[in-house]
Amino acid sequence: MCEFLFIFEHMNLYDLFVKPYESYTTFQIFLESFAAVFGILSVYFSIKKNIWLYPTGIVSTLIYVYILFNFGLLGDCMINGYYTVMSVYGWVLWAKSSEDHIHVDVTWASKKEWMYGILLFALSLILVTVIYYYKPYIDNQFSMEGTNLGLYHLDWGNWLDVITTSIFLVGMWFMAKRRIENWIFWIIGDFICMPMMIYKGLGITSVQYLVFTIMAILGYVSWKKSLKKKSL
Repeated sequence: MCEFLFIFEHMNLYDLFVKPYESYTTFQIFLESFAAVFGILSVYFSIKKNIWLYPTGIVSTLIYVYILFNFGLLGDCMINGYYTVMSVYGWVLWAKSSEDHIHVDVTWASKKEWMYGILLFALSLILVTVIYYYKPYIDNQFSMEGTNLGLYHLDWGNWLDVITTSIFLVGMWFMAKRRIENWIFWIIGDFICMPMMIYKGLGITSVQYLVFTIMAILGYVSWKKSLKKKSL
């Protein structure tokens, strides 16, 4: 993290958000921008409790699976693959729970659901750490020749990736269950992801996470108000 703060203090906006893209192709820039726009649309529909959050989210996550794998962020790559699966699951649940097949009601999570969430977080930490342990093997085209397994290759960005992956896993699960607490996990995870994406040279995505953080705060307030209004 100290490394990032040093870099951030000695770089301007051009260095942070433009220079990293000088080596990118037009297609790569378009792809990341396209995924970011659909990601923002998905969060917007989430705030509105609109089921369209899932089809727009699926488009974004599938693209990010490709992008993040190429950047070596295996945790985030996995989480976007998980998002895609959970989006299908959530889409089905929301459709069954909606009278107009568009909007749904929301509630607070139960103690039992919190226990499941904590368990999911712990299992995710273990799983993603194991994946990173085998990353040298994956990067070597799944060959053990000249490969040394371990966690020696992880920088602070990779460790943050492990943590945010686990945070987002729980957030996505609470979202599928239509629990208000999902927004708390999105706020924390999105905020952490901003410096991580800048450090990895994904400036467009870092801006997306800034927008996500703001929208997640609005989402939490909106869902909380809607539940309070319903109980009156």
